[in-house]
Amino acid sequence: MGLEAVLDYIIKFIRILRINDVIDIFIVAIAVYYFMQAIRGTRAVQLVKGILIIVAVYMTSSILKLHTLNYILSALVQVAMFGVIVIFQPELRTLLEKMGRLKVGHFLGIAADPFGEKEETESVIKSISHAAAEMSATRTGALIVIERHTRLGEYMNSGTLINATVSSELLNNLFVPNTPLHDGAVIIRDNKIITAGCVLPLTANTNLASELGTRHRAALGLSEASDAVIVVVRESVRL
Repeated sequence: MGLEAVLDYIIKFIRILRINDVIDIFIVAIAVYYFMQAIRGTRAVQLVKGILIIVAVYMTSSILKLHTLNYILSALVQVAMFGVIVIFQPELRTLLEKMGRLKVGHFLGIAADPFGEKEETESVIKSISHAAAEMSATRTGALIVIERHTRLGEYMNSGTLINATVSSELLNNLFVPNTPLHDGAVIIRDNKIITAGCVLPLTANTNLASELGTRHRAALGLSEASDAVIVVVRESVRL
């Protein structure tokens, strides 16, 4: 088939393409894109490759009329449809959470600022930065979470209510070693410290450096489940 024939075929295809078809293709492309983003860097990528290989062999057996192999793969594909839901449960949950965080205002550029007033926000950032620098100097571990669009109520409920203005002095006191709230996370909402000593979800990623402890894994786990800003201060420094 020459180039002219290919171009002629494409032009004919475009002419018969309806607006419904364009919308259909666009929605499927978006769904595939977000699914690939959700599974990127996880073991699910290898599972997807395995499924694609099975589908390719199934289609080949159908074309070549390999009836026995086609029958076995046909039954396997039917069972696999149910298995995919179980296998990809974490990735599907991540995908749905990301879809739930999408807002029309984000696309229009009119989304509200989750941090509040600019001057107050700058003061909070300075307090957090100052406290992080002081705790780093004294090798005091800390985990500070700033809530954005994704609400963190379920994690706040695991901590102790504080509801106080953000200050470097208070942050330093909350993370004093061997105190009840030291090992948990501080969660800030609307420029106020709402709770401390909160328990965060640990990441399921197994490809992390061995020197990263529970605090870092909790920070990564929450970043996978939300759009929060997370500040981690290590207790020790690498020699």
